[in-house]
Amino acid sequence: MLITKPYNRARAVQYAKEWALRRNPLFIDFTGIGGNCTNFVSQAILAGSCTMNYTPDFGWYYISPTDRAPAWSSVEFFYDFLTGRADFAEQNGGVGPFATEVVDSLAEVGDVVQYANEAGDWYHTVIITGVEGNEFLVSAQSNDALDRPITSYNFTKARFLHIEGVRIELNDDACFDLLLRGGIDPEQMPES
Repeated sequence: MLITKPYNRARAVQYAKEWALRRNPLFIDFTGIGGNCTNFVSQAILAGSCTMNYTPDFGWYYISPTDRAPAWSSVEFFYDFLTGRADFAEQNGGVGPFATEVVDSLAEVGDVVQYANEAGDWYHTVIITGVEGNEFLVSAQSNDALDRPITSYNFTKARFLHIEGVRIELNDDACFDLLLRGGIDPEQMPES
C-alpha cells in the first residue's frame, strides 16, 4: 500500500548548499560528459525524500555510474518521473518524490527549476535554495552555483516543479504475519 510522507525541504536545501561547489564522492560527476545538473538536483531531492524508485527504465535511482535510472541524470526523464508524465506514472509503481509543474509564484524553497533554450530544448536543472527580496536563489552543478539569482541565467523559458511529497510503500503484511504466528518481535516490525 502506498502512503505519502512529507518532502523535507530543509534537508534538500542543506544538502544542496553543502555540495553545490564540490562533489559528493558517492556519485559520479557528469561534468564534461553531458552535465551534472540533474544528477546534483536528484541528490538533493533524495536528501529531502530518502526514497528511491528502483523500477528499471521508469524509476528514479542511483546505485552506480552504470546502474542508475535515466530520470536520475536526464533533464527530460527527471521531469517525466517527478510529474508522472507519459508512461512513468503507470510503470514506476508510484514510489518516490512527486511534483506538479506550477507558476513561479507557487514555487518554494526546495523546489526545482528547469530551463529551456530558444529551440525549446530543456537543458538545465537547478534547485531553489533561498529567496532574496522577491527573487529566488538557486544552486546547481556543471556550472557550479550557490544561491545564484535565478534571473542571472540566460534562458528562454523556465518551468517550476513543486515537490508535493514522497510516496512510500507501507508493508503492513509483515505485522500481520508476525501476529498470526503468535508473537511480535520489535526487531522484526516494519518501519512506517
